[in-house]
Amino acid sequence: MQQSFHINGIPTMHSDSPPPPESLDQLIDHLRQVFSALTPQFKNAARYLLNHPRNVPIMSMRKIATEARVQPATLVRLAQHLGYSGWQDLRELFVDAIHGSSQPYAERARKIIGTGKASRRQAEMLATQFKNLEQTSAQNTETLPVAVEILTRAANVYIAGFRASYPIAFGFHYVYRLFRGSTFLIRGDAGTLELELRSLSANDAMALISFAPYSQEISQIARTARAAGCKIVALTDSKVSPIALDADCTLLFSTDSPSFFPSTTAATALTEALLEQLLAKKGKGAVKAIEHAEVQLHHSGAYLPARRP
Repeated sequence: MQQSFHINGIPTMHSDSPPPPESLDQLIDHLRQVFSALTPQFKNAARYLLNHPRNVPIMSMRKIATEARVQPATLVRLAQHLGYSGWQDLRELFVDAIHGSSQPYAERARKIIGTGKASRRQAEMLATQFKNLEQTSAQNTETLPVAVEILTRAANVYIAGFRASYPIAFGFHYVYRLFRGSTFLIRGDAGTLELELRSLSANDAMALISFAPYSQEISQIARTARAAGCKIVALTDSKVSPIALDADCTLLFSTDSPSFFPSTTAATALTEALLEQLLAKKGKGAVKAIEHAEVQLHHSGAYLPARRP
């Protein structure tokens, strides 16, 4: 437990304490770890922050305090207890996470042009991708089996991802469909999103894929799936992304990149790891389904014939 001392009645972090969390995800993890040791008033404030993170950037401190049933000063003291100089520094973590802390694509692209050698940029890019994969692996050790169980038990699995997330969703659906027929990709072509969601039921599961900046469509699907009683598996970049807040299981991937656009390497790797476990869970039935699909693909002429020596 972190120790604190008081200055003018305000608890502050001990001088030897580690620095405060630098991201909202780190803050959430930390609050959950220390929650039982907090004072009753701090617990009320922390509980509100954990349960309503999207309200923090758009509501005043006084309004948040009212809804959390604490005094505004309690929010200031909690922030200082966690190692921040005050409420505003703590609030900034929520602002950055909800609205996206990254710079606009054009601004990031402008900084890349004419800076550094190509070999140096390549090395930096690959090093970042390795780091993304390591972080993604560490973040999903416990949650990946939960996602597998949810999707396996569902009568139907719907998959959705839009804009930059669409290729990830399409690849996930393409492979999953090879050994499970009751898998469907939500596309929303020609404004038919409502039509595709009409058949959702409480026996189904929805796999949602998105990263900041989040699309309007994915938020709409999340709300509709929740209203229909579907189980939701969110594959996303933050525990407080719009699709993670109400998900039954959240799988996290890192999107860091030295380039102007977020990286999707870890997201693709995460879906491939999920597919492998789904296949193993299904067992021999999956093997038969894949054999059948392969035969159909070859007979239909989908592939070029193999060249004989």
